[in-house]
Amino acid sequence: MTGKRQNTYFRKLLVGYDGSPQSEKAVDVAFSLAESLDATVLIFAVARPPEPATSVELQAVLDNAKEHFEEGFKKILEKARSHDLNVKTDMAVGHPAEQIIHRAEDDGIDLIILGRRGRSMISRMMLGSVSERALRYAHCPVMVVH
Repeated sequence: MTGKRQNTYFRKLLVGYDGSPQSEKAVDVAFSLAESLDATVLIFAVARPPEPATSVELQAVLDNAKEHFEEGFKKILEKARSHDLNVKTDMAVGHPAEQIIHRAEDDGIDLIILGRRGRSMISRMMLGSVSERALRYAHCPVMVVH
């Protein structure tokens, strides 16, 4: 049998991105899947504001986060172009797990891909709070990359 099989399950992928090595690895996994499945990828970053935040603090955090994420997005989009992938980037403000879950529902995402955090013995036994929440509450499958 020759040719690609039609992918009917994972057409839209969302990667939770925070600029960490783990999230970079999640991007690589998503790109590999997207190539083989002919899927689209949304790289989604979430800036978490300080609590409680004054408007000055909030604006400073958001400006820093936007600058940080846009630098990473630029590299990701260059890599996507070299692989001829359909990739978009976006950023939200709030609790990362809640924003990722909400965005996945709104966009009809088929698979969420997240990087695992932590290197200590205790953190190896537990997933990060974002991964754990996504696994519990997302409407679609969640892949945790380590």
